[in-house]
Amino acid sequence: MLSRVADAIYWMSRYVERAENLARFIDVTHNMTPDLPPGASEPWGALISASGDQTFFEEKYGEPTRENVMHFLTFDADYPNSILSCVTAARENARCVREVISSEMWESLNQFYLSLRDAAGSGPLESPNEFFQHVKDSSHLFVGISLTTFSQGEAWHFARLGRVLERADKISRILDVKYFILLPNIQDVGTPVDDLQWSAVLRSVSGFEMYRKRHHGITPKRVVGFLVLDRLFPHAIMHCIDVANRSLHAISGSPEGTFWNIAEKRLGKLRSELAYLTVDEIIHTGLHEFLDSFQTKLNEAGDGIYQTFIAMEPEAHALE
Repeated sequence: MLSRVADAIYWMSRYVERAENLARFIDVTHNMTPDLPPGASEPWGALISASGDQTFFEEKYGEPTRENVMHFLTFDADYPNSILSCVTAARENARCVREVISSEMWESLNQFYLSLRDAAGSGPLESPNEFFQHVKDSSHLFVGISLTTFSQGEAWHFARLGRVLERADKISRILDVKYFILLPNIQDVGTPVDDLQWSAVLRSVSGFEMYRKRHHGITPKRVVGFLVLDRLFPHAIMHCIDVANRSLHAISGSPEGTFWNIAEKRLGKLRSELAYLTVDEIIHTGLHEFLDSFQTKLNEAGDGIYQTFIAMEPEAHALE
């Protein structure tokens, strides 16, 4: 497979997943805000912090109000990580590899883009819940069509690799924001505000029902364990890294448990660290510190994928 094709398919999938995750976070925040008691932390600024583009936002919009944040993360064409920009980039990548992906995938993604473009030109959202549900449904439709119309060879594995790595990154960011920013006052721990926000974290990844099937009460320790270390829930970090590892080995043809390149070494090492970790160790280390370290290692694994499969002249690395 040509490296440009692999790169386009990988990023097509990442951008669609990124758009869906943004829709989830905005929708849950929008629904949670009316239930917050007076004096509770304002959640809209936390969404900007989760994006990692706080400086860009402040220079253009100033204060993080509901309207400003929603427009910035949804329709701002100047912001490369808005929902509209992500789907536009996904469509452009898909257009470049139309001969590789199925026609149904292209039609689904193109229709997704056209609906967002029309919504962006129609002014403020009249029904945010319906719009963000449409974004999530369109992403699910695209993934479902990919599973049923796209031959599961190298190209399919690059698409799956991009999707689950993006998902793991976003889960870690929303957990970090909840723990480190949304609830800065220790006296709020264990209060209804705390329960509401942890429930919102679960709902933002469609994990509330699956969590309740496993646990009776919502506690920070259980939520962290579920979203970080669970091997079965599709939006748990451990599950995403497991899936990414399998796809990476399927692409290169190397046996699992070994590594033939820097990408497999870095991702395999990260997977092993997570596999032998306990939630008590995460809490003892500090959730913020753990997630910050995880994001760095995930970025290094992504860089390894680029160096191994995409770069025109791969850098030499000693596989120690």
